[in-house]
Amino acid sequence: MTTEQQRPIGTPFTAASTADEVLAGLDLTGRHAVITGGAGGLGLETTRALSKAGATITVAARDPQRAAAILAGIDRVDIDRLDLLEPASIDAFAGRYLDSGRPLHMLINSAGNAYGRRTLDTRGYEAGFAAFHLGHFQLTRALHPALRAAHGARIVNVSSGAHRTSDIRWDDPHFEHGYDGNLAYGQTKTAGVLFAVELDRRWSADGIRAFSVHPGISVASTLAHPDQGTFTMAQLQAMGLIDEHGAPIIDPEHEKKTPQQAAATIVFGAASPLLDGIGGVYLKNSDVAPLDPTPWGPTPVGEEPVVLTDAAPHALDPKSAQRLWELSEDLLRV
Repeated sequence: MTTEQQRPIGTPFTAASTADEVLAGLDLTGRHAVITGGAGGLGLETTRALSKAGATITVAARDPQRAAAILAGIDRVDIDRLDLLEPASIDAFAGRYLDSGRPLHMLINSAGNAYGRRTLDTRGYEAGFAAFHLGHFQLTRALHPALRAAHGARIVNVSSGAHRTSDIRWDDPHFEHGYDGNLAYGQTKTAGVLFAVELDRRWSADGIRAFSVHPGISVASTLAHPDQGTFTMAQLQAMGLIDEHGAPIIDPEHEKKTPQQAAATIVFGAASPLLDGIGGVYLKNSDVAPLDPTPWGPTPVGEEPVVLTDAAPHALDPKSAQRLWELSEDLLRV
């Protein structure tokens, strides 16, 4: 069972380790990666670090022209259009990749959707769940032949400690009733963990291992996107992410990281040989996270949220993982 593997393995890395430190000494020449959202936030730092280690990367971006300007100067990077809210765009992207004949050694499902207000896609699905989970579910399944052809592939779903705030709302996954932005976000992150559990169960025999990741809070990335409307400056200060002057507070031991530190666990999941023979687990601080059965639900109104980032049992339950796979197939009309 996944929970039996859900314990630290004792890596040489710490909460302050960077992506470059995790990849030090690894030669990824000849290995191919697809990174969704690879031109922004943690995706950008992941792209940079994997490229520096020698990997060839396809960045999947909704706006390829904008992505090209951001990624200029990073070696071995191709950019292709992908909109995770458009099923036809997902199929087209996957088709182009498969037609290239390249194996896929690393698939990093990183892109998401801004949260804080309820928005819907063209199917009437809650956009956060549709983009981060259903879009990646469709993409990952479509890329299975290329992953299998790698004869040793990794899938990394970028989740977060927010998975502890909400299980899947099985009867109302699109929050048609009682929308709460924090719970909707938590549901998407739980979906990322459960998806990795079921992917690993189904595809490990093909040499494909899957992981979910808590990267920590990339303070600089959070501050770089105030337009998303997720947090006000006052809230960021109350959360201890910025000081009274608006400058970021970096404290890796308490999850407040630089982008280079936050990307470390992502590349650890994607490439570290320390994870050989392991799969379906939730990672943090470049190691397997402990399992913490402490129940944690929505934060009462008026109280500051408590940050617990170890793995929650509801997100590792194999029956729930299978149930989510079946629900996702149904929602995509597969």
